[in-house]
Amino acid sequence: MRVALIGSADFGKAALEAFLDRGDDVVAVFCPPDNPKSSKPEVLKEAALARGLTPLQFASLKGPEAAQAMIDANADICVMAYVLQFVPQELCKIPKHGTIQYHPSLLPKYRGPSAINWAIALGEEKTGLTIFRPSDGLDEGEVILQKEVTIGPNDTLGKIYFDHLFPIGIKALIEAAELVAAGKHQEIVQDESLANYEGWFGVDAARIHWATHISQIYNLIRACNPAPGAWTKFGEQKVQIYDCHKHVAATFGAVKGKPGEVTQITLDSFFITCNGGQIEVLKAKGAAGKVTGAELAKELNLEVGQFFGL
Repeated sequence: MRVALIGSADFGKAALEAFLDRGDDVVAVFCPPDNPKSSKPEVLKEAALARGLTPLQFASLKGPEAAQAMIDANADICVMAYVLQFVPQELCKIPKHGTIQYHPSLLPKYRGPSAINWAIALGEEKTGLTIFRPSDGLDEGEVILQKEVTIGPNDTLGKIYFDHLFPIGIKALIEAAELVAAGKHQEIVQDESLANYEGWFGVDAARIHWATHISQIYNLIRACNPAPGAWTKFGEQKVQIYDCHKHVAATFGAVKGKPGEVTQITLDSFFITCNGGQIEVLKAKGAAGKVTGAELAKELNLEVGQFFGL
């Protein structure tokens, strides 16, 4: 196939390399301009250069220059892999077989930029990926292919993405591209009655409220590991919690301590009380970077009876 690729970051790089390695002709690579505030160049740009391709870095994909570049590429299909720029329909429809896009949820559920975070934080037991036709609406186009992924009770954002949705997603993009190019695909309109949209999983969403039920707090911490990092305050110090265990109390009356209270410090960890049990902090980040729970307790001069989140 003659493939045009629009993407960025490691997922865009992996998609580029996957199509090239199987012998497809990647005729155009669109990626964002380098970030002037970052010392690191765009990953997809570097990957394209390494494979002898000239990346196309338009500040906007809405203009005539981007459209002309796509026309000149004469692509059979365009593939969107981790796209941060708005791609207008005029551009999507230029390739012979149009454009397909990857999204890390089972659309129409969890439209939006932080789909995996929200699925874990809200206690879902499964998620997945969708390859679909992009439209001018956000993640609203016709579905071509979907793959389900189980969310285990202790799975983190990192595990679900890097172990499952990333590698399966690259294979699904290739599978869908082949189906579309061969005219063997189906396009299923999304059921709007089942749709929901969630925005960025930012700092406010990642804050831990210790009076919340233990299951919700545990899901939040998993959903933010490794980014953006579920956080709380110890005095004026911001603390991000990554690896942890949850210890559910047998009864409400068996909960030791008050919400946010430190009840135990061990050689490896420390315990914070919440509604329904305790969170055992195994890895966290304070002023000195990521450390074990015990190392953070030492850094903060933590004592039993002190409180987080006040």
